[in-house]
Amino acid sequence: MPLPAAGPQLTEWRRHEVQCKRCGTSTRAAYDSAEIPSSAFGPCLTATVVLLTGAYHLSRRKTQRLLWELFGIEVSLGAISAMEQRTSVALASAYEEALREVQYAGVKHADATTWTRAGKLMSLWTMASAAATVYRIFADGCRETILPMFGPLLGFLVSDRATVFGFWTMALRQVCHAHLLRKYVAFCERDGPAGDIGRELLALTLLLFEYWHGFKDGELTRQELRFWMRPIQRDIERALERGAAADIDRVSGSCADILAHRDALWTFVEHDGVEPTNNHGELELRDFVLWRKRSFGSQAERGERFAERVMTAVRTARKQSKNVLDFLVSTVTAHVQGTPPPRLLGGGTAP
Repeated sequence: MPLPAAGPQLTEWRRHEVQCKRCGTSTRAAYDSAEIPSSAFGPCLTATVVLLTGAYHLSRRKTQRLLWELFGIEVSLGAISAMEQRTSVALASAYEEALREVQYAGVKHADATTWTRAGKLMSLWTMASAAATVYRIFADGCRETILPMFGPLLGFLVSDRATVFGFWTMALRQVCHAHLLRKYVAFCERDGPAGDIGRELLALTLLLFEYWHGFKDGELTRQELRFWMRPIQRDIERALERGAAADIDRVSGSCADILAHRDALWTFVEHDGVEPTNNHGELELRDFVLWRKRSFGSQAERGERFAERVMTAVRTARKQSKNVLDFLVSTVTAHVQGTPPPRLLGGGTAP
């Protein structure tokens, strides 16, 4: 059954003007910005456009066509870009709110990938907690560049073994065992001692995940998880030590590096809320990666700020069980009216 017919709702404002019959001078009523909006497009249409381009990642041209075919609304590509920029400004407060939430969260996941601006390689980062997700695009992925995003360095950080995370206390980190699992699979594909070490580490890691899923499913208590993980921890570390001492090309160095993260291998065993993998961070980054592949990145910094803010708002609103379109409409409406924007986390308005 087709959607019911829907068309644009038009509101017209007129400013009275009179002309002197004697001298011909025209006098027009003053422009009142509180009554007459500066944009020809209201909050509902603006939010809908941003939902299509920023959440569902339609191109501006496809969005233009969809608006015409569904609603009979004609807009230019430039008008769509202007609506995106208008919403980007309106979402600045929501972005900062989500950033503070993640920075002070007890457990957070971090991951990164590439982004492009007009063909130039950039660095796209995400930091996600159970309540919020934040994105940021940097000129590069150097430690000094990304450090401000992480704030006061509180809580546990789940990530891979990238050296850029050296600023975080090792005892408050959790290295992703799914990342290590892929490394062990690569070892297994080689002959000789490398394959032997890889198969041993792979079998132990699969057992690790079996115990973890048993804990998540309620089959094991935290105390039982600790008990069953002790021999696994011991055997994995011993296998890594043998691998590091074996002087095997592209194996010994990796084993030594994993051992350098020894204090970050087993955090999930002891602390609630910490996962043994960074799957949450990788999944939060996936939509952005797909967007990059379809759009080839951005052309200017303005586009990057829009992408960061709208994706942060969308992913966080969904974690908060909020209707994304309703939140965007309320945010744009507050921006137009000059009132406090709605809170992205919880209810009420931002201070």
